[in-house]
Parts: sequence; structure tokens; C-alpha cells
Amino acid sequence: MEVAQPKDLQEDFVLAKRRYAELGRQKRIFNARNRIIGGDTTAWDAQVCDQNIKAATEKAREETFAAEMRQNDKIACISENRERRDRKNLCKAISDFQQSFQRPETRREFHLSDPLALKKDRPARQSDYDAWNTISGMQKFMGEDLNFHLRKKFQEEQNREWSLQQQKEWMISRENQKCAEELYLKTRLQFDETAKHLQNLETATRKAVCATVKEFNKNQALESAERKIQERKQEQEDNLAEISNLLRGDLLSENPQQAASSFGPHRVVPDRWKGMSQEQLEEIRLVQRQQVQEKLRLQEEERQRDMDWDRRRIQKARKALLFERQQQRQQRGLRRALDCSNLSLAREQLLQKKHMKELCTNHATEDYFTQFNTGSR
Repeated sequence: MEVAQPKDLQEDFVLAKRRYAELGRQKRIFNARNRIIGGDTTAWDAQVCDQNIKAATEKAREETFAAEMRQNDKIACISENRERRDRKNLCKAISDFQQSFQRPETRREFHLSDPLALKKDRPARQSDYDAWNTISGMQKFMGEDLNFHLRKKFQEEQNREWSLQQQKEWMISRENQKCAEELYLKTRLQFDETAKHLQNLETATRKAVCATVKEFNKNQALESAERKIQERKQEQEDNLAEISNLLRGDLLSENPQQAASSFGPHRVVPDRWKGMSQEQLEEIRLVQRQQVQEKLRLQEEERQRDMDWDRRRIQKARKALLFERQQQRQQRGLRRALDCSNLSLAREQLLQKKHMKELCTNHATEDYFTQFNTGSR
């Protein structure tokens, strides 16, 4: 029996680690389902995320439609049951009301059709040609002959036939309503089956579309990769050509003749112009100084004009203030005179009231003494 040395254990560990790494590499390379080498994983993940979001949205929408359909069916059933119950309660209430408050003996004209009226009273006549049956007695009218019982029996038979016919018609209408309800139920079930079938067809179509889109996206990814390679190669070639043209052109060499324009000596090409000369700069500075002096002169004239307008406005305001104060003094004088006249008028009215009150008192005293003297006499 051999004893395992630490060196042997280390070699075994290294071999096992290498073997495990090789197995992992084979899984990454040869497993076509999990291999990501050579592919655009970001685009694939985005497509998978979009597909998952779309599937979740479709599932939520289908669940919402299903819940709404179930809710509508439930509401329809509840409404139908409520209508049937209300109809039954209404019929029962009408029947109870007729039995309680519309009995034949409570009618105002019941004494005209009372079946026991003849038993309660003596016969109006003995025969159709009774001598007591005079015109003024009004005991015989059209239809009140001695064959009244036979005619009444015939009418009762006729009423019974009518009642049986009404019952038969009611049964027929009830059967028709029941058939209509069954037909409605069958139609609803058929609609549900059709909807389920259409939903299955839509699911199958969606799966086929998803497979087609997946294949199309795969082809688009391959074409995009090839197009990017071609574009990168063409861009490198264009960059090299542009660099060589710039190095050999007049732009980097700063040739002043390249800015000359074909439209005249006073015009230049903007993208080739390298700046103005010293004479042109001096001329521009001279024009700018002239413009500054002209602007200062205009500002001084504007300031003088504003000061003149301000002085005029202050004078007008002072005149308006003086006029307003004069008007106030006149109004105070007029008010003082009016108050004095009102005070004198008030005093005169007070004196007149006192005088009238004394006259009334004297007249009342004289009337009292006159009545007293008259009574004493």
C-alpha cells in the first residue's frame, strides 16, 4: 500500500482544477443554447425583455377582458333574477290588493249586481205580463225576463270558457318564455365556446409570429454585424484619405491666397479666411470711436430733453396743487356759510315749535274750562 505524499495531492488538485476548467470551457463553447461568444448579448437581452413585457401585457389584458366578461355575466344574471322577483312580487301585491280592497261587496254599484238581491226582496213580478208591473214602477227592463236564470247560467259557462282560454294562453306564453330563456342560454354558451376558440387561434398565431420575429431578429443581428464591419472598414479608409488631404491642402498650410473670392476683391471665403490685416483693423477702430462719440452726443441731448420735460411737469404739478388748495379754501368758506344758515333756520324752527306748543296748550285749557262750566250748569 502506497502513502499519498503532499506533492501527489497537489498534482491531483491541479489536474482536477484543469479538468474542471476544461469542462466549463466546453460547456460555454459547444452548448449552442447557452453560448454567447460571437453574439450581441445586449440586443438579445433587450429582445427577450421586450418579449416578456409584451407577453405580460397581453396576459394582463386577457385577464382584464375575462374578468370583465365574468362581471358582465354576473350582473346580467343578477338583473334577470331581480326582474323576475320584482315581477312576481308585483303580481302578488296586485292579487293581495284585489282580495283585500276590491271585493265585490265593497263596490258602490254592488246592489245592482248582488246575486242575493232577489232572495232578500220579494219578486218584482210574477210573470212577464203581471198587472202590478206598471211603467211607473220600472220593474221590467230589456233583458229582465223570466229566463234570467238560464241566461245567467249560459253567461257563467261563457265566462268559464273565457277563463280556461286565458289560462291556456298564459301557459303557452310561459312555455314560450321558458324556450326563449333556454335559447338565450344556449346562445351564450355558443358565444363563449366561439370566444375560447378564437382565443386559442390568437394564441397559436401569436406563437407563430413570435417565432418568425425571433428568426427575423436573428438574421437582422447577423446582417447588422456584417454591416458594422463594412462600415468600420470604410470609415477607416475615409479617415486615412481625409488626413492625407488635410496634410496636403491649403488649410493647414495657411495660405492667404486661398481666402480670395471670385466675386470681387472686397469679399472673402469664410471657411478659408485667416484674419484681417493691420490697416483694416485700424480703420474699424476709427469707425468705432466715431460711433462712440456720436452715441455720447445723442445721450447728452436725450438727457437735456428729459430734464426740460421734468421741469415742465414739476411746474404743472405745482400749479395744479395751488389750484386744488384754492378750491379747498373756497369749499370750506361755502360750507361754513351753509352751516351758519342751517343753524339759524334750526333756531327759527325750534322757536316756531315752542310757540305752536304753547298755543295748543292754551286751546286745550280753554276747552277744558268750557266743558267744565257747561257740565256744572
